[in-house]
Amino acid sequence: MEEDTISTKEQADRYMFKTYSRFPITLVRGEGCMVWDEEGKSYLDFVGGIAVCALGHSSPIVTKALEEQSRMLVHVSNLFYTKPQIDLARLLVENSFADRVFFANSGAEANEAAIKLARKYARDNMGEGKYVIICMENSFHGRTMATLSATGQAKVRKGFDPLLSGFKFVPFNDIDAIDRAVDESVCAVMLEPIQGEGGVVVPEDAYLGEVRKLCDEKGILLIFDEVQAGMGRTGRLFAHEHYSVRPDVMTLAKALGNGLPIGAMLATEKLSESFGPGSHASTFGGTPLVTAVATAVFRSILEDGVLDHCAQMGVYFKEKLEGLVDKYDFVKEVRGLGLIVGLELEVEGGPVVNSCLEKGFLINCTQDKILRFLPPLIVEQDEIDQMVDCLDDIFAGMG
Repeated sequence: MEEDTISTKEQADRYMFKTYSRFPITLVRGEGCMVWDEEGKSYLDFVGGIAVCALGHSSPIVTKALEEQSRMLVHVSNLFYTKPQIDLARLLVENSFADRVFFANSGAEANEAAIKLARKYARDNMGEGKYVIICMENSFHGRTMATLSATGQAKVRKGFDPLLSGFKFVPFNDIDAIDRAVDESVCAVMLEPIQGEGGVVVPEDAYLGEVRKLCDEKGILLIFDEVQAGMGRTGRLFAHEHYSVRPDVMTLAKALGNGLPIGAMLATEKLSESFGPGSHASTFGGTPLVTAVATAVFRSILEDGVLDHCAQMGVYFKEKLEGLVDKYDFVKEVRGLGLIVGLELEVEGGPVVNSCLEKGFLINCTQDKILRFLPPLIVEQDEIDQMVDCLDDIFAGMG
């Protein structure tokens, strides 16, 4: 067949939409924090599926749950109850502020559900004119039309006008800007406790508490998008726990399924009453197969020391990267919590990412000059040392 005589890249370019700027390797296998390409070359993965593979690649925990559930029940309609879905919902509720869970297939779908819930609750309880959601500049909430409209990055929104109305944007870490933006039309504030795609921007210590207080004073809702920073990524189960703040709505995805597609929207009992039968749905949201795996992943994060390990490795990683800040003038700042870490440069980060790839390390760059590191939460100290040594070697050649 002709496909046997042309490269993987050529086949992809022939048959698939070119919506991704892909690196010139084809990955075929993974184990722990390592992946291998079709040529047999190994790579230490500090992207982790973009904060997805919390327990690493080919996790025995995931494999066991996947195999066992696939022999029993893979999919039925949400017109019926299934035990794995209930088990996961119970775990989420028992370990969060929330009373109810809605399952979707992705972070974008979870955020879409949160936007719909906020507007429906506002219509039910605040009056017809309250529908506007205040979002942050440099935020990222997804690529559906609603979540794109809620995303505060012009480069992501470009070309899709007209976007949905009803969203305002203010700077992150600026409580006065939110205060000024609240008027009679506003029903909610929606933000990421840590802006991942926005450059690993961490809130000032008092900021989230100030946002919570302002929302309470104004009688509006607070939505936290924890799609990237949640599920242990910061060393605590949810990023907002670092700041002792409780939202009204929270969204999760990514690490929740460790590679299987799942999203979740969590909310209080009062808000959940606005989503009755027929108000929102998802054919594949929370299938038995996916929720069985997510339940196993969740239990491992809670019970196997993953959170403490993540916190310890995060401190160690940042300390090692601080050494590069001290050593090189063009390395500007380290920021992050746990194992969502950003290294800001004063030069373009793309060439550094490519050099890392050549040396067998996978990282990524966001906002042009910020190297972002999202390794599996099981990453070990010696793997962090290898990553930092690789960066040191590359930076030494840039001086």
